[in-house]
Amino acid sequence: MNVRALTGFLDPGWPLDPRRIDGLAACLTALRAQLTDSGYTVQSLRLATPPPSRMSHSVPPAERPDLARQLEAECFAHGIDYGALGPALPNEPEGYAAVPDVLRATENVFASALFADPIGGLSISAALACAQAITKAAVISPDGFANLRFAALANVPPGAPFFPAAYHEPGTLPAFAIAVEGAELAVDALHEVPSLAVARRRLTGMVEAHAAALARSALFVAADHEARFLGIDFSLAPFPEHTRSLGAALESFGLPAVGLAGTAAAAAFLTDCLERAQFLRTGFCGLLLPPLEDDTLGRRAAEGILTVKDLLLYSAVCGTGLDTIPLPGDTKPEAIAAVLLDLGALALRLGKPLTARLLPIPGKVAGDKVHFDFAYFTDSQVMSLSAQPLTGLLAGSGTLDLGPRLPDTAA
Repeated sequence: MNVRALTGFLDPGWPLDPRRIDGLAACLTALRAQLTDSGYTVQSLRLATPPPSRMSHSVPPAERPDLARQLEAECFAHGIDYGALGPALPNEPEGYAAVPDVLRATENVFASALFADPIGGLSISAALACAQAITKAAVISPDGFANLRFAALANVPPGAPFFPAAYHEPGTLPAFAIAVEGAELAVDALHEVPSLAVARRRLTGMVEAHAAALARSALFVAADHEARFLGIDFSLAPFPEHTRSLGAALESFGLPAVGLAGTAAAAAFLTDCLERAQFLRTGFCGLLLPPLEDDTLGRRAAEGILTVKDLLLYSAVCGTGLDTIPLPGDTKPEAIAAVLLDLGALALRLGKPLTARLLPIPGKVAGDKVHFDFAYFTDSQVMSLSAQPLTGLLAGSGTLDLGPRLPDTAA
């Protein structure tokens, strides 16, 4: 099992102060060495900031491309692979419009925007602003690849180490967390397993054993560097090969293909195993179902068996939302906003974090083949989006004030 990322969280100041990054970068580097010595492959070191509007010195939207460029330069200087600006917030509409400029100004800086949270509710105008950012970012390059670095966030708290969702809690001390690439554990746990009970024991035991080993190293390094360790996001994240495919793990339950009836049950079972495991957790701790990052999911999407609606359904029982979804290049922002409203409603009613990372590809239509020259992506095809622009009450600028579902009570 690989470690996808060691993610540091801090406020770098504005103007950016490189001295603030020094200590946390040293902490991440030391932890990578510890984990490497323990037999883990650490794929990347990452750094995430608070929302720019809530940094110790608020960064106006017009200055955020400069902040992103400086963050990218300091990350490079400190041996950190990727940086992320915290999300644009619903109370600053101009922040959403700055997102494409941030992506255009950098190659290794990610961005996000929040459109739903328990306090502010589900903002219709923020969902549309996210959708407009997605469509504008899609044309930064001919392949639409820039949207890999942007996510629309619903009910996502700070401290999640997976990008693009990662951001630092304003006003708190620097911290770090671990994101794992755990899909292969599910593949191994389900291999020639005699029963669901045995599968549960296997997977839960694997998760706990790896989490304990990771936490021991993290806590040792945290004490040595006077840093806060937030925990582990033990999500079952895939990689585009069969032995690390979450789609393959799901089909091991007996599914003819991911996307057919029974998939939600299998996904819920795996998520339940994660929830029963005991470890210090942060972030999503769920199933990541990105069609472009999983060879089985990518193949089922290309076959037309796995749809966007299916993935939205699975988000209700397990997932982190809609991730790396290739869409037609002419998809209207109003149609994307309609999908985001559904995603945000699920996040708030179910009390879980969900994200959308959508990739409209210029010049492509549903059914066209998709290939990116990127080691973390598999081949697939453009997926159709069953969405139309909304009218009436859902087309305004209001807010859906949605609370979590109340627990059942006895009659």
